[in-house]
Amino acid sequence: MKVVAIVQARLGSTRLPGKVLLELAGEPVLARVINRLGRARRLDEVVVATTTEPADDPIARLCEQRNWPCGRGSEFDVLDRYYHVAKVHNADAVVRVTSDCPLIEPIIVDRAVEMFLAGQPELDYAANTLPPRTFPRGLDTEVVKMDALERAWAESADKPSREHVTYYLYSKPGRFRLRGMTNDHNLSHMRWTLDTPEDLELLRRIYDHFGDDLFAWTDVLKLLEARPEWLEINRHVQQKKPEDTQK
Repeated sequence: MKVVAIVQARLGSTRLPGKVLLELAGEPVLARVINRLGRARRLDEVVVATTTEPADDPIARLCEQRNWPCGRGSEFDVLDRYYHVAKVHNADAVVRVTSDCPLIEPIIVDRAVEMFLAGQPELDYAANTLPPRTFPRGLDTEVVKMDALERAWAESADKPSREHVTYYLYSKPGRFRLRGMTNDHNLSHMRWTLDTPEDLELLRRIYDHFGDDLFAWTDVLKLLEARPEWLEINRHVQQKKPEDTQK
């Protein structure tokens, strides 16, 4: 079974424009994501999926410069973008990662893929994002069987399902076979993703401390235990929900 991680990336963020190309300790955010995913043992390939909009040409150029596989598709129908990129790369399973997660953890990605593979052939979807959430936001890892992704692509029509890729799978109780991955301790109050200037401030402090992207997520936990005040930087930031796309 070929497992392909697809990293969705575009520059049109409303709260922090151009965020995926902002700098973290001398490298673009997107490069930090790709570098960390490259250390996951259970991935056969890592592909960037950006849009066909001219505004996202800088992402495509960066991919070309770094020799990263890159596919382009619809800006807002992200499910369609994922589906076609997955087809081009002959994926049997897709790991969905967003480009605003520069602390994505290869060990957690491997655990999610292993959980998914252990549930074959029945399991459609495995993730650490299903309730109850116990991992910091920003380590989000979803694994989807290609058959299930294709079914969602063919059947879904509402805006949240088209924009949020996996929403159709977990919002239709009983339609797909799902399995959640949890951590021993509930760390869901921690926000390690990039969506606002406050998020960027926290992530830059973390990256400036380590100076590279070779650290593990447990190293970040130890750092934040020593610097608990850093968690206050973005504690107030509210995460957008898929349902918000209807508004």
